[in-house]
Amino acid sequence: MAGNVLFIMTGADHWTLNDGSSHKTGFWAEEAVAPLEVFREAGYHVTVATPGGVRPPVDEASLADDAVGSADRAAELRHVVDTAPELQKPIALADVDLSTFAAVFVPGGHGPMEDLAVDTTAGALLVAADKAKIPLGVVCRGPAILLAATDDNGANAFVGRRVTGFTNAEEEQGGLADKAPWLLQDRLTEAGLTVTMGEPWAPHVESDGNLITGQNPASSELLARTLLQRLENVPQASA
Repeated sequence: MAGNVLFIMTGADHWTLNDGSSHKTGFWAEEAVAPLEVFREAGYHVTVATPGGVRPPVDEASLADDAVGSADRAAELRHVVDTAPELQKPIALADVDLSTFAAVFVPGGHGPMEDLAVDTTAGALLVAADKAKIPLGVVCRGPAILLAATDDNGANAFVGRRVTGFTNAEEEQGGLADKAPWLLQDRLTEAGLTVTMGEPWAPHVESDGNLITGQNPASSELLARTLLQRLENVPQASA
């Protein structure tokens, strides 16, 4: 076995909109499944961790044929979401031992904007991983978790780092920007990160030190392969 990769995933099945209503959501299937497939094929073991150890809920919209390009891919994603043992019985974020992992990966979806963005345990794990130079891969709306990563003075621990993530333009084109309590691009910028955006819906990855981020669902596999290349090129300390 090549090593262990930690997936930090949302436990939220809804996103609270600015009028107080709930938008049904969770994690975006492609953003978890494509990287899971990449790491499995490379011989890595994946462990999923969520707030409280709840099973990560999938956003049903991410399993629609038109969302993924074909009925065949939708069926493949559904099969993995429903059967992958990694997704069925996650551990709690509070029980994570970072010393046992070679890398950390955070899929997106609107779910992370509901829980991971304000989860102090999730934020502390990212800060600790960054200090330990553990490669971090974060995709789409997953960078919301960076908002919970603060230092001892309450400032964002990733200030000045170059990142990407789901853009205001993509949120607008997706139809939820006017209902959103906040937008990821704006909030990351306000937190002091340097946000770099590519064309809407096109694959785009940014690397800054051991932090590697992807802009949208189309960036999921590219991000995972970039993270994998980083792992393969950097000798891992023996357990």
